Amino acid sequence: MSAQKNSGKKIGIVVSTKNDKTITVLTKRKSMNRLYKKHVIKCSKIMAHDENNICNVGDEVAIVGCRPISKNKKWRLDKVLNKKIQ
Repeated sequence: MSAQKNSGKKIGIVVSTKNDKTITVLTKRKSMNRLYKKHVIKCSKIMAHDENNICNVGDEVAIVGCRPISKNKKWRLDKVLNKKIQ
C-alpha cells in the first residue's frame, strides 16, 4: 500500500486569496434530511495550499487531500478548472 491514502478530490469556488500561498475554497454537497426526506445543500470552507498563487477569487478549482501543511491546511490545489473572466 502507498503511504498516502486516497483522500479524494473536491471541486469548489475560490472565495478568498488574502493569505500568501493559501486559498479558501467553498465546496457544496447535497444530503437528505432523514426525517423530512428533503434534499439540503451543505457548504464548507476549506483552506488549500496554492504554491504559485495562480488562483483568483471566483475561479473554479479542484483540490486534493495531502499531508498537513499547517494547522488548517490539509488540502492542496490540483488544477484550475475555470478561470473567472473579469
